[in-house]
This record gives sequence, C-alpha cells and structure tokens, in this order.
Amino acid sequence: MPAKKYLIVIGGPTASGKTKASIKVANHFGIEIISADSRQFYKEMNIGTAKPSAAELAQAPHHFVNNLSIHDDYSAGDFEREVLPFLDKLYEGYDAAILTGGSGFFIQAVIEGLDEFPDVPKEIRASIEKDFKEKGLEYLRTQVKAVEPAYFELMDNLNPHRLIRALSVYKASGQPFSSFLYQEPKIRNFEPIFICLEMQRPFLYNRINKRVDKMMNIGLLKEAQNLYPFKHLPPLQTVGYSELFNFFDGQGTLEEAIELIKRNSRRYAKRQMTWFRKKTYWNRFYAKDPDAIIKFVTLRMMADLERD
Repeated sequence: MPAKKYLIVIGGPTASGKTKASIKVANHFGIEIISADSRQFYKEMNIGTAKPSAAELAQAPHHFVNNLSIHDDYSAGDFEREVLPFLDKLYEGYDAAILTGGSGFFIQAVIEGLDEFPDVPKEIRASIEKDFKEKGLEYLRTQVKAVEPAYFELMDNLNPHRLIRALSVYKASGQPFSSFLYQEPKIRNFEPIFICLEMQRPFLYNRINKRVDKMMNIGLLKEAQNLYPFKHLPPLQTVGYSELFNFFDGQGTLEEAIELIKRNSRRYAKRQMTWFRKKTYWNRFYAKDPDAIIKFVTLRMMADLERD
C-alpha cells in the first residue's frame, strides 16, 4: 500500500513570518515549497510583494515564484490546473510538500477546487471595466458593497480586478458572487495539514509598518517607477504599487502615499485574518515557534501511520 501523501499548508496574514517558518519546516522534513502568494508569481514585482530574497530561495527548493510576467493572464483556476500535476510529480519522490501563502482563494483552489461560476458575457465585463476607468475604484467598491456587504469585507476590496469579477458575475447571473462559493469540495490524493500563523494585532501591524519603511529604503519607489507604464495591468492593481502610481499621477505627496501603503496593508492583513479564522480546520501557531509546527506535523503523520 503506497504511503499517504501530505500537503502542509502554511497560511496567515501578510508579514506573519510564513517564509521563514516554511523554510524551517521544509528543511526539517527534506521537502519542497510551493508558493500560493499570487503576487509573488510575477518576476517584475519584487520589493513591493515582499518576495523571498535570493538567499531565502536558496535555503529550500521553491516553486511558483518568479514564474510569470505581469503581461500574463493568470487565474486561480490556472494555478489549480498547474499545481495538481506538479504535486503528483513531487509525490513520486516525497511523501509531503508545503503550500504557503496568504492568498486564500489560491490555497482553496488547490485544496478544495474552485466553484463553478456562470459565464459572463464579454459586453458586461467591458461595460464594468469602462465604468472603472471613468469613475474610479471607489465607484466599484460602492457597487460591490451594495450587493455583497458581507463578502465585501472578506475580499481584497482594493483590488479592481477582484471587484470587477464580483460585479460581472452578479450582473450576468442576478445572484451575488458569494452565492457561487463554497460548493462541494473536490477529492484530492493528498491529506492537507493546515497551519495558520498568528500574531497579536499590534505586533503584526508594527511589523507591517516597518516592512513598508524597509521596502522604501531598498528601492520600492524606483521599482514602481519602472512599472508605472504598465499600471493598467491587473497584477499591478494592488497594495504597494497603486498608491505610488497615484502619487506619480499627482495625487498627494510621497509621504501620504507611504502612509496609504501602510494603512492598506494593515487592512489587507485584517481581511486575511478574518478569512483564516472563518475556516475552523486551521491549526494555529505563533509565527516565532516553528519547532511547535514541526512537532505537530510529525505527531499528525505518526498518528495516521498507527491508524493505518
């Protein structure tokens, strides 16, 4: 009988220490890491995404980092279709792998599969995109919040791509986007072990503020300037870049843009924490205690072995 295969899923909000914890767990078990951070896929976006450094990437095998260009059209569905066969290959040599990131939708795609959504006519999406260009982000936020008040608080509601998607599905079907979520999970050939990194909110927010300052010190402004000609692309419509693009467009001062990055990053972290807490199957650990994670995973695997 073949050994059971495991996927150690290490999630948590931004700046909670997922990279360091994942590397330590990977090295302990001698396994490899798959990134589920949808912003770290893009090779042009480095500083603003808090991508693992070259030294960190060298400490353990990482996959799905720097694997795309901002010009590529890529979705959570594409991620699911690529990761599942990739895992099958990894499981030929390992009994476990790590999936880590804070993008809950991408994690869900791998673990449970994506829900079936209605087709959206091109003219509906084109009309909403036109409204966004003419009326701005706040118009989209108001529209989505009116029909999706609960889901609006959980989603990345500063990301126009996500807002356009939610509004398109609603206008095409007459049903809220959230009504198509959380359908029957698909069967997988691995057993997930869910690890959520937690940190008291004041400490997390302080880490976020310091991380933004560090990003600015090591060149985020220059990175954003280089990417400014492509600001219309969906991957760049995200926290850390959109605030600086607005500054380049004459909206506010640089100091105000930096404060907005901090504020929006904290808000994003809060939504991530809400999403993870709504899922009761997550086992929660302090980010600074990876040894406890290793012990928990080891005992879980041993218990399964004894049952088998």
